[in-house]
Amino acid sequence: MYKVFLFAGTTEGRELAEFLSRAGVEVFVFTATEYGKSLIREAEHMVLSPERLSAEEMEEQIGTENPDLVVDATHPYAELVTENIRSACIHTHTELIRLVRDEGTWDGGDITCVSSAKEAAEFLSRTEGNVLLTTGSKDLAEFTAVPEFEERIYARVLSLPDVVKSCDEMGFRGNHLICMQGPFSKELNTAMLRQYGCKWMVTKASGMEGGFPEKLEAAKEAGAKLLIIGRPKKEAGLTFKECRKMLKERFQIPYRPEITLAGVGMGSIETMTGEAVRACQKADLLIGAGRVLETAKKAAGNARKAEIYEEYKSEEILAYIKAHPFYDHIAIAVSGDPGFYSGAKKLYGLLSSEKEWNVRAVSGISSLSYFMAKLRISWEDAVMVSCHGQKRHLVRKIAENGKVFAILGTGTQIGELAKELLQYGLWEVTLHIGERLSYPGEKIRSGPPKEFLCCKTDTLSVLCVENPKPRNRFAFHSLQDDLFVRGKVPMTKEEVRSITLSKLQLLKDAVCYDIGAGTGSVSIEMAEKADEGRVYAVEKKPEAADLIRQNRRKFCMDSIHIVEGTAPEALKGLEPPTHVFIGGTSGGLTEILHAVLKKNPRVRIVMNCITLETLTEAVKAFQTLPVTKPDIVNVTVSRAKKAGSYHLMMGENPVYILSCTGTGEVRRED
Repeated sequence: MYKVFLFAGTTEGRELAEFLSRAGVEVFVFTATEYGKSLIREAEHMVLSPERLSAEEMEEQIGTENPDLVVDATHPYAELVTENIRSACIHTHTELIRLVRDEGTWDGGDITCVSSAKEAAEFLSRTEGNVLLTTGSKDLAEFTAVPEFEERIYARVLSLPDVVKSCDEMGFRGNHLICMQGPFSKELNTAMLRQYGCKWMVTKASGMEGGFPEKLEAAKEAGAKLLIIGRPKKEAGLTFKECRKMLKERFQIPYRPEITLAGVGMGSIETMTGEAVRACQKADLLIGAGRVLETAKKAAGNARKAEIYEEYKSEEILAYIKAHPFYDHIAIAVSGDPGFYSGAKKLYGLLSSEKEWNVRAVSGISSLSYFMAKLRISWEDAVMVSCHGQKRHLVRKIAENGKVFAILGTGTQIGELAKELLQYGLWEVTLHIGERLSYPGEKIRSGPPKEFLCCKTDTLSVLCVENPKPRNRFAFHSLQDDLFVRGKVPMTKEEVRSITLSKLQLLKDAVCYDIGAGTGSVSIEMAEKADEGRVYAVEKKPEAADLIRQNRRKFCMDSIHIVEGTAPEALKGLEPPTHVFIGGTSGGLTEILHAVLKKNPRVRIVMNCITLETLTEAVKAFQTLPVTKPDIVNVTVSRAKKAGSYHLMMGENPVYILSCTGTGEVRRED
């Protein structure tokens, strides 16, 4: 087992101790005080010592235990301790690593730098105004030289009995003595400066981990001047991340980060759960994009200084985490709820493939639950749809359901939808539109479609549609002929249509062609069964195309796209089909088959033939084209017709139903 001596006088030192013990490295932790010891959680493979060691005692301990490595993670201002550790390692020939803090930048603000606490006190003696002193109790005696220090100075120190007693003896007492344990956020620092009317804030250059950026920002916000006691000297060593990486490689420690996919709700912290907020506060790496990352940063505050990586692509996030194996707690901010139309699904799958990583998801408040609560409408019976980047046949869903909730994709979508609803006769529905939910500019509007014809919304919008008269969705296998708008255009009869559709073997997301669509009866049935797909009704006769429009409107099938023209020319601009029904060809059957197989070599094809000539051409085509499992069924339907007190069976024309599937072979053009 590897063995490490760790002198831990800082937050980073305590984190390294816990990191090493979790990894199974035997770590001896020296804190110099009982208070420092109390801040570290005892664990297996960890030995805690609160004793303050002299240089000789350090050397003796190191020589006796013979550790593989010594890490000096003491405070930047503990110069004597650092020198003693260095000397002990030299004498025992033990490798030493010095953990140093990143000073960060001091841009902006009213800043004065001095070299020592004594010089800071001398400087303050020449100024006026109250002072917030954040340098601790060690050099507090120096500031008693400031005139009227009992009234001017507010000292922030650790809440230890001996520290409080010492401060009281020096004259710092009452509300001029603030006993608290950090870290301190920018907001808390700002509040203190304003509470005590401080014109000055005294701090050491304690770096990023020591809370210096939060003090700098607080002084700017509160209009206070910053007095910085600079570091005694510039040190060489490794930063916390560099040290973590070195230890991981040195002791072959597996990387086991805790990764949280944190739902940040609608956009404001109020729509995050407490668990998600805590995950962001605990994180040493925050990942996300745009507004969700900003929300996560606000939730994290400065309880812990996290690195920020702005990204939303799952592959890039995974690659970044692998390339930076020194973060213990990673929070990836995702909008709303990770389980509700979120990119977290793909990300969770990628991250979970890393077996050593602990990946979890924490919910936020979804736009669905937030919006419906605002409307005082229950949503357990609502149909949920996301229209981001795709058309989801909203008209049909609205026609068939009492409530539909949709996440919208563009600002013009509401106006377009309102026009469609009126075209399909759905003028009685009520639209509820929510924009920028939870943000200061939140807007909720309700009304019938006619009130939203010219409506443009924010891109962060959701929609709920209530339909008081939802139409029943047909549950039977095939629709009755008399349900369709007819006319003089031939129509595939329901019995034949039923067999035809069974031969098509449609999938929910099928892309269908209905070539020679006639009245559109097959198109309607295709759309009914492939309710997540698209149907292209190809028809050359204007009167037939008009009937298709009427039937599309009657059945509210907005997934049907009418293509007026003659196949195969009319097929050129269409997306590749998964399923094709051929009901009429005008003599171009072979060319049509060639065209659809070229678009998709594995397409499923079904055709109906009445004449023997068409049947002959189809059979011949089956023999030459790259198709498999050709099947031919002959269907003859007879209907009863009343003749006086009797019924006679009257035969319909026999129909040949042919079906096949492309082999996948791609042939070169002749």
